[in-house]
Amino acid sequence: MSQHVLLNSIDHKDLKVITTRSAALGDNLWFSLTFPQEFRSVQAHYPIFFHKDAATGQFYSVALFGFQQNENLFLSDAGWNASYIPLSVRRQPFLIGQQTVQEDGVEHQQRVIHVDLAHPRVSKTEGEALFLPYGGNTPLLDDVGEMLEAIHHGLIDNNRFIDVLVQHELLESFTLDIELDNGQKHQMIGFYTINENTLATLSAETLGTLHQQGYLQAIYMALASQSKVRELLNLKNAQG
Repeated sequence: MSQHVLLNSIDHKDLKVITTRSAALGDNLWFSLTFPQEFRSVQAHYPIFFHKDAATGQFYSVALFGFQQNENLFLSDAGWNASYIPLSVRRQPFLIGQQTVQEDGVEHQQRVIHVDLAHPRVSKTEGEALFLPYGGNTPLLDDVGEMLEAIHHGLIDNNRFIDVLVQHELLESFTLDIELDNGQKHQMIGFYTINENTLATLSAETLGTLHQQGYLQAIYMALASQSKVRELLNLKNAQG
């Protein structure tokens, strides 16, 4: 069970975070959240699709690592075999929290860093320190702050991106049928992709607006990333 607390240099001065990659540390994910500002880095390694939250109906952009639950085909005994790991994975065990502060008698919300003390990455005996011996953040914690800020703004922008895709009816569900070299068959359902036929019918004015918003590039990067499904399949076949 998660144990989220506000990170501080007094209670957590000896806290360390294990930064290696393994299934035991929670990296056996078959997909993770991503967002348009990250697509350029993500599409170089992973297919980008869209996933619908069954409870809320909200769509999310996701980077795909495998074909089924708890399968990350990029994980091996050597770690995570790709030069880029999505921020939503790298930020673990940290998350953004909200804290009410008062300035000049006026209350407002401030973003703060929370840590999940129950996460397997959290340790007092191994890993990288979060705070310097005599106070102050280590470079690792500074990086965490920047990552969380990027994720915060990225997910807000992703909501706008999804709204645009839905508005122009650009999302369509699909089923991915794969057959392995050994004859095994798998079917992956529940994901969505860009409808290229609908995209082709958009007016020049609409395409111009998408370009100005930065979303036309994101759309084409998501489409281009689908060629990485073949590489995922190769990784799956290599496992035998």
